[in-house]
Amino acid sequence: MKHPIKEILDKRKQGINSGIASYCTANNIVIEAILEYYLEKDEYVLIECTANQVNQFGGYTGMTPADFRDYVYDIADKVGFPKDRIILGADHFGPLAWADKSESEAMKNAKELVRLAVLAGYTKIHLDTSMFLGSDDTSKKLSDEIIAQRGAELYKVCEDTFLERIEKYPNSIHPVYVIGSEVPIPGGEYKEKSNLEVTSPQDFENTVDTYDKIFNEYGFEDFWDNIVAVVVQPGVEFSNEDVHDYDRTDSKELCRKLKEHPNLVFEGHSTDFQFKEKLKEMVEDGVAILKVGPALTFALRESLFSLSLMEKELIKNGTERANFIELLDNTMVTNPKDWKKYYHGNELEKELQRKYSFSDRSRYYISRNDLNLCINRLFENIDSHELTLGLIKQFLPNEYIEIRKGNLTKEAALLVKFSINNVLNDYKYAIEK
Repeated sequence: MKHPIKEILDKRKQGINSGIASYCTANNIVIEAILEYYLEKDEYVLIECTANQVNQFGGYTGMTPADFRDYVYDIADKVGFPKDRIILGADHFGPLAWADKSESEAMKNAKELVRLAVLAGYTKIHLDTSMFLGSDDTSKKLSDEIIAQRGAELYKVCEDTFLERIEKYPNSIHPVYVIGSEVPIPGGEYKEKSNLEVTSPQDFENTVDTYDKIFNEYGFEDFWDNIVAVVVQPGVEFSNEDVHDYDRTDSKELCRKLKEHPNLVFEGHSTDFQFKEKLKEMVEDGVAILKVGPALTFALRESLFSLSLMEKELIKNGTERANFIELLDNTMVTNPKDWKKYYHGNELEKELQRKYSFSDRSRYYISRNDLNLCINRLFENIDSHELTLGLIKQFLPNEYIEIRKGNLTKEAALLVKFSINNVLNDYKYAIEK
């Protein structure tokens, strides 16, 4: 069977602006909403995890690659979504989680990580070796040669492991790979609009040429048949309180250079919060893999906050409320590891960032067991009351309109998923043929 992403490349060669959204999330409510959204659409769904979220030591989710696969598949079974329509992706898989270690230790861990991913059936692997490691000389730019050499080492492990996998699962789809040297870090790195630089056509060409040279030196055959995308910076990013919108004039020359490589597309990271029209322009211009993550959990948190404010109106006894907003912030304050390096300013500014930042560091906390129990209680409290349309209009105006139209019911979980679906609608619009 041909890999679905290769089919996208085939369509693009025919002049069809085909693309795919890459949903990078580990949140159970978000994944459930995604699979329900695509259930009747007869399309593949690409769900990815990062090396920070999932690795052989558990990551911040506590899951290995096989655990994450089973986690996604369990949700698929609950929804009734066919598992053979799920593409499992490994994002930033490489030495990222061990960048403070020496090259030998970091790469040893990275090789084991990609090995486990291929064994577990992941078929889209982002070979990310773009970061400095503890033994690197940080006084000079990390060369394309070093990045490609480390990528080649990981590629070999993946290919060798796939041969091992097909002995047990003969119908396994061969993985495809994403490479690149100008890779934004997970969660974004953009601070000011003025310092965001689009990848130059020459840098893109140098990346392709260097990987070609190094992979040939390693003796790999037909490797360009398996490499489908290069990560570039097309001019999109977001910070705590700002979004850099895509401007196709800025990336015009870069996208023109891509046309010289018809077997490749661009993968765009940090496409969150772009207008749907901008996302569609990106797909048209060759950024055919649109990665999104924080925008999904931002929508989840946004709607949960709205329900929590409704709960305060409905239940006056504070001890009977779920008090989701308060529990989430107290949890983040008590466990600041996953946000303290990213949120700055006085106490009020940090509190507002914990709640409303586009980077959405709250996603590191919402999946905790105590927060999940709190969300369940919030849903129960909301569903135990007859919600008036006026109350819904005040806190969930978009949902109010759909309820008035008869397209949505007042069930709490559905109100939350509607908010997530608004993000999915933007990506569906972008990749529609």
